[in-house]
Amino acid sequence: MNERAFPFIRLNQRATKPRTSGLTEIRGPYYTVMGTRYLSDILETVGEYVDGLKYAGGSFALMPRIRVREINDLAHKHNVYVSTGGFIEHVLAREGAGAVKRYLGECQELGFDVVEISTGFITLPPDDLIALIKTVVGAGLKPKPELGIQFGAGGATEAAELAAEGTRDVRWLIGLAFRCLDAGAERIMIESEGITESVTTWRTDVAAAIIDSLGLNPVMFEAADPKVFEWYIKNYGAEVNLFVDHSQIVQLECLRSGLWGTKSSWGRITTYKP
Repeated sequence: MNERAFPFIRLNQRATKPRTSGLTEIRGPYYTVMGTRYLSDILETVGEYVDGLKYAGGSFALMPRIRVREINDLAHKHNVYVSTGGFIEHVLAREGAGAVKRYLGECQELGFDVVEISTGFITLPPDDLIALIKTVVGAGLKPKPELGIQFGAGGATEAAELAAEGTRDVRWLIGLAFRCLDAGAERIMIESEGITESVTTWRTDVAAAIIDSLGLNPVMFEAADPKVFEWYIKNYGAEVNLFVDHSQIVQLECLRSGLWGTKSSWGRITTYKP
């Protein structure tokens, strides 16, 4: 990294990339169009704080192949991995099992590193999820299962509809997460809906149970809301792995670094790296 401005101002010590903790994955194309010029601005200014880039909603399928490859190559140039976001389950549900290997082949050709497998919006037997993880590993890609307690999550569903669906027991999520890690997943994405999104009261007990059982490193929490990512950092420190919108990367890193904060976090976030 080039010398930052105002180098005499102390920031919390953080591991340099590639990191294994304190990861920040940002949302790429979805709510905002993102090409190489837009992404270059982000990575040239705060790229040191971005570990991963995630497409959302299958947005890559709308774009010219050459542009997807350019975006992914640019991310790699800045030591940023690229995730598909949840979509392989959509391919499976719509196109059938035969299309899965074709999808993975396209992911390889376009330079994706991580294939997210979401179970929020479809019902997939645990053994089938494990088989899908092993298929992704066999294709030379990194599987990232997205697990949650809320059925119907990830589909822009209204809160009242989600509440009517009910939630799973967190013990089910934890047990399945262990199986996913054993099958070759490096990290589990934790779906925010049902925990800190689309709920009347945050289920902080669920986040606590997940971290208590799995630890911090093997999980990443969806936290694309400043109040949510501030809560995670206040309670679990600057090294918690988080997924946020690309528009929030500066605000998040100000919190991680101890540079800025709100009334409840100002001057209270620190690290110790002897």
